[in-house]
Amino acid sequence: MEAIFGDLYRMDKRQLLYQILNFGMIVSSALMIWKGLMVVTGSESPIVVVLSGSMEPAFYRGDLLFLTNCKEEPVMAGEILVFKVRGRDIPIVHRVIKVHENSTGNLNILTKGDNNYGDDREGQIYARGQNYVSRDEIIGRARGFLPYVGMVTILMNDYPYLKYILLGGLAVFVLINRE
Repeated sequence: MEAIFGDLYRMDKRQLLYQILNFGMIVSSALMIWKGLMVVTGSESPIVVVLSGSMEPAFYRGDLLFLTNCKEEPVMAGEILVFKVRGRDIPIVHRVIKVHENSTGNLNILTKGDNNYGDDREGQIYARGQNYVSRDEIIGRARGFLPYVGMVTILMNDYPYLKYILLGGLAVFVLINRE
């Protein structure tokens, strides 16, 4: 332990405070970048990870999707949407197969996973009593992706101790690094 924290023990109070502030700047910079992406893309979550195989072969588990959410742009069949369903915390990534405008002018959007047998009504993806996705439930539209980059997120969710080890290691590295 002395070998790892030796530099930390040798720091005076001013150097230690500087390192802690440096760590705080890194965290706040990441948050500012995230909030900036939210403003630019119009999406509450501009980057999402594909968590299941329902969209294979278009997207695989662990792919990182980049989203935009321009409300003025019409929703078209064939687009890939990320949407929330009442009662579920995790957003769904599926393709639009039909778009209907009802009598009140609201959109009714039917979706389906490329790798699923039936649409999302048959697959019971939607909330009980829901037959379509509405415009308000859309988080964003897939505009690009990086394959398998999100596997780190999946691993950290599947093995929570890995998340704490990684974050703890990064914090120690920032604190003991004098540059």
